[in-house]
Amino acid sequence: MSKLRLDPVSEQAIDWMVRLRAGTPDAALQERFNAWLAMDPAHAQAWVTLQECIGGSFDTVRALDRRVPGQAGEARQLLLQPHGSRRDALRVIAGLGLLGGGLWLGARSPLGDSILADLHTGRGQRQDFKLVDGSRLSLNADSAVDLYFDDKQRLVILRHGELVIQVAADPQRPLRVRTAQGEIRALGTRFLVAKEQDASRVVVLQHSVEARLFDGPTLNLQEGQSALLYDRQIIPIAGDQRHRSNWLSGRLNVLDDPLHQVVDALRPYSRGFLRVAPEVRNLRVQGVFPLNDPDRAFTALAETLPIRVDRYSPWVTLIRAR
Repeated sequence: MSKLRLDPVSEQAIDWMVRLRAGTPDAALQERFNAWLAMDPAHAQAWVTLQECIGGSFDTVRALDRRVPGQAGEARQLLLQPHGSRRDALRVIAGLGLLGGGLWLGARSPLGDSILADLHTGRGQRQDFKLVDGSRLSLNADSAVDLYFDDKQRLVILRHGELVIQVAADPQRPLRVRTAQGEIRALGTRFLVAKEQDASRVVVLQHSVEARLFDGPTLNLQEGQSALLYDRQIIPIAGDQRHRSNWLSGRLNVLDDPLHQVVDALRPYSRGFLRVAPEVRNLRVQGVFPLNDPDRAFTALAETLPIRVDRYSPWVTLIRAR
């Protein structure tokens, strides 16, 4: 996990919070803490600010719940538990936006999400992980997840990007994948979840899952079936969608998707800024494209569609009508 670049005084204040919450402070520890407070007015100010934020109105916790529903309770629990580490505290405090505007803005971006996440991948990177329960998790490029596994639950929170998970059976703890729209519950199955602009996509690769929105509606999906989860509705998708997991082998398999969705799938493998002109966004695309060579994929698109792909530098690519 990448280190968050905080000022040294903020890091020291978090360290002291963790030490003092680790149990009943003894006299020696309290004396050292008092000495640290008295050493510099900036120390006392950092401590006061941290305590005011954590002990305040919890408006930032509610804001987090709107962004990734369900994390607020876990954040409170982690901040108040007696045992922890600076890594855990820092992740939650930064995620709640308690460390200032600059870091909070970063925490709300995909880059910030990756820095704060338990597992993440970078541009052009796919990676497989074996989880503590024996489940196998694969992350597509530029993806990030948080993990909450204990003796009562198995919860994976998808911050951004796309995952495929092969779930190890555990009748007492059904595994759940949570997104901004809802949860996908599974037991002994394999499925894909992708975070899109205003929805979450789920594709069942083996067996079945239950998709549920936070406001109640549910939908059972069988092998080969797929759906999009929006804030207020679940929309089933016609046809077998299992080809969407072909990114596991480095291929983008497109049967009949609009151009802008194809470009979105190539973004995590491309450098710089990609823009699709409005007049060509909805051109229908079919084909198989190499994820590991996005330039070749764009060239193939330009050969089969009435578009031109203009590269102004390695960092700017514009796709427009020919």
